[in-house]
Amino acid sequence: MKKYLIYLLTGLRILLGWHFLYEGISKLLTSGWSARMYLLGSNWIFSGIFHRMADSPMVIKAVDFLNEWGLILIGLSLFTGLLVRWSSIAGAVMLFFYFIAYPPIPGYTFGGVAEGNYMWVDKNLIELAVLLVFAALPSDFFYGADRLIKRWKEEKPHAPVPSVAKDNVSSGRRELIRDLISLPLLGAFAYAIYRKKRWDSYEKKFLTGNVDAVSGATMKTFTFTSLGELKGQIPKGKLAGLEISRLIMGGNLIGGWSHARDLIYTDKLVKAYHTDNKVMMTMQLAEKCGINAILTHPMLSRIINKYWHETGGKMKFISDGGVSEELIGRSVEGGASAIYVQGGVADRLTYDGKYDEIIKYLELIRKSGRPAGIGAHRLETIKGCVERGIKPDFWVKTLHHHNYWSAKVDLERQTTVDKEFKDNIFDFTPQETISYMNALEEPWIGFKILAAGAIQPKDGVQYAFNNGADFICVGMYDFQVVEDCNIVLDSLAIVNRTRPWRG
Repeated sequence: MKKYLIYLLTGLRILLGWHFLYEGISKLLTSGWSARMYLLGSNWIFSGIFHRMADSPMVIKAVDFLNEWGLILIGLSLFTGLLVRWSSIAGAVMLFFYFIAYPPIPGYTFGGVAEGNYMWVDKNLIELAVLLVFAALPSDFFYGADRLIKRWKEEKPHAPVPSVAKDNVSSGRRELIRDLISLPLLGAFAYAIYRKKRWDSYEKKFLTGNVDAVSGATMKTFTFTSLGELKGQIPKGKLAGLEISRLIMGGNLIGGWSHARDLIYTDKLVKAYHTDNKVMMTMQLAEKCGINAILTHPMLSRIINKYWHETGGKMKFISDGGVSEELIGRSVEGGASAIYVQGGVADRLTYDGKYDEIIKYLELIRKSGRPAGIGAHRLETIKGCVERGIKPDFWVKTLHHHNYWSAKVDLERQTTVDKEFKDNIFDFTPQETISYMNALEEPWIGFKILAAGAIQPKDGVQYAFNNGADFICVGMYDFQVVEDCNIVLDSLAIVNRTRPWRG
């Protein structure tokens, strides 16, 4: 075999050793690290086994120990070239379990670490194949401790020592240096770990307070540590026969509609933040808090269906696509539990006197077997429908006070649908809204209760529940979910309303 091939194979072995060693050390140094959430997130054919392992304190303790020290010892073996065959077999077995827990098959990748888009083949499978090759190769194919020990045995040190030529001595030294080639790299690895640990300590002291020392082979991409602060589960009510949490997720932020007034970059920013995994993570966290519904446009049914398929989640989908036969069809196909005529469209139709179109959309929705609702920003929309005997299964109406600075910018503005809309007020007449909605018998979802982020959640939530909303719809980033749920629980504990709960 050509000598440069030995250098290439040795380099490849050291690279894999570096990866394994870092993964093990990073987990060992991370306080509270556990494979439990990783195992619980598995949903392929062996998921039941992994879930049972995660639910047993004794088993998960052993799994964590084997992960940390298995990765470290395999990494050291590959790095130094000592017992490479056995460590390669052990590493291949480890990677096999990682692979079957999160196979790179569409529909089974949620929660796994992925640097790209995979179709059956990912880095775990590639490294597994390389380790099997290493296990089959003799020690002569690598520079390292195995080769050094083999040469030492073959030299028979107890036999009489003949005279040795200087060339042979020089050759022996070169071979020794080659077999110890990994030692300088091991020193570089130790220095890199030391520098990273110092930087992590700096971040912990001055920035986040959390050490982010883990990457990927055996860790789930998120752990929901904030769930420890949750005060309880969000209670539920009935929305036209559906059991719906009092707090409903809003889809605007996930879909990229930020309502950021004159900040023109934020729509792109929230779209960039909300990757598929981030959206699914946010919905999964919301479900763990008791939120069981999301209200959004049917164009997001793709990610909602992906969430259902990849996580087994049960989040209900309330669609605002009741504005055309096409979008109603897409909502039904996308698995919507309820559909309503979106507020902006309903406002425009009533302003133009086209109530027959609203009636048509309600009939189409009901033919699909879904509850049918009407949304509105303007109270005149709801009044007009009620006066004409149009009775939906539920209402979706804006509700917020005007005690925030941007609401004062245009106090003289018209309260009709016009081209001068400033995107700063969403319930133009809150007191009238409260009085009128209190007299209606249908359930009412209050939305824009925070005036698109202008009102503090604690204030807006209490205002909405006190003044008659049966459910509230709030857009949330992942880091706000637990906090918002706690605010809702606190508000419901002291709620003071005159309108009876409808649903």
